[in-house]
Amino acid sequence: QVQLVESGGGLVQPGGSLTLACAAAGNINRINAMGWYRTAPGKQRELVATISAAESTNYANSVKGRFTISRNNNKNLLYLQMNSLKPEDTAVYYCHAEVAQFGDLLDYWGQGTQVTVSS
Repeated sequence: QVQLVESGGGLVQPGGSLTLACAAAGNINRINAMGWYRTAPGKQRELVATISAAESTNYANSVKGRFTISRNNNKNLLYLQMNSLKPEDTAVYYCHAEVAQFGDLLDYWGQGTQVTVSS
């Protein structure tokens, strides 16, 4: 079993910054892709950013140039640096990891952390 624990959410004013972190722990052989997703009120979960094991990144158009995803493979950590935050970034942010286990790639999700952008 693998656990993903997010931290770093909170309330921030428009234009402000936050950094989210996700720690993966458990029976981990290798973590493949990792990513951040979010669910805004009344909307479906959407991709924010992903990063491969080789650290190739992909961003949603709505966050390009404002958010930066990064990872520490040695410590199984994932980060999301969020700058120039907007009210429309308000959502629950979820960490995702694709973990190699038992000869397969299994998907794991964190419990989510709330980000609220408001004045």
